[in-house]
Amino acid sequence: MGPGRTRVWRPAWPCPAGAILAQHRRGDADPTYLIDEQGRHWRGIRTPQGPATLVVQPRPRDAEIRSEAWGPGAEWVLDSVPDLLGANDDWSGFEPRHPVLVEAMRRNPHARLGRTGLVMESLVPAIIEQKVTGQEAFAGFRMLVHRFGERAPGPGVERKLWLQPAPERLRTIASWEWLRMHIDAARSRTIVTVARVAESLERTATLAPDEADRRLRTLPGIGAWTSAEVRQRALGDPDSVSFGDYHVAKDVGWALTGTQFDDAQLEAFLEPWRPQRGRVPALVAAAGFGRPRHGPRMAPRTHLPARVTRR
Repeated sequence: MGPGRTRVWRPAWPCPAGAILAQHRRGDADPTYLIDEQGRHWRGIRTPQGPATLVVQPRPRDAEIRSEAWGPGAEWVLDSVPDLLGANDDWSGFEPRHPVLVEAMRRNPHARLGRTGLVMESLVPAIIEQKVTGQEAFAGFRMLVHRFGERAPGPGVERKLWLQPAPERLRTIASWEWLRMHIDAARSRTIVTVARVAESLERTATLAPDEADRRLRTLPGIGAWTSAEVRQRALGDPDSVSFGDYHVAKDVGWALTGTQFDDAQLEAFLEPWRPQRGRVPALVAAAGFGRPRHGPRMAPRTHLPARVTRR
């Protein structure tokens, strides 16, 4: 486990690398993502050139980001670091229009939307998260990775860092194995379906967001919410809003009007910000302006419906 390939990148702005990378973490115990004792961010990534371990070390005093990578996909992930950290995210034309958003931007002046360029990496966990609690979704994702994924290359083995299962492996998982991971038949069928067309789905990362959305939603079980979750992470789409989310509409409504919105109200309210609507909920979340969480948490489900849903 010798030294990997390295890259030192000096962003043109004070890049909050940790906050930008956090959108790719699926819960605190995500086996494909860890933060070590030095504050470095480790990710196990399955690239078009093969598996890779990537470690990103922000060095704000030096105004630089140091990255190191191992495995067949090392060169690919190092080339992707600027995009991953939002170097090409363009905020010009976005007007906060609301005192709460003005304050959110004041608190987060260097916020950016990163993009991975990897569709399946975002799509599989998004499907697992459909219509279940975060606790259940994160547990199901961990079990899937531990049972059917593989260790990330290089020091990823020592760090106990994992890669998501490859599409060809997802296609072979038996129905009862999905149920053991508390992933019901509707979601497992969707995952197997997307795994069968993974190669063509990866190409949607190069398309305009509207066309990527259209193609994703032609697949059974992929609706507006899942497509939005993928476009936010894989494409860095600034207009992508997770309509159908349990929290987003309520949080934005509470933060900006003092009243919780439903999806229809959120869509109407965000229209003036098109084609950068997604920045509004992103800023609300980054500033911690969501509604207070005083009520009981949703409990994990005790039954697993078999009906296919589109979310």
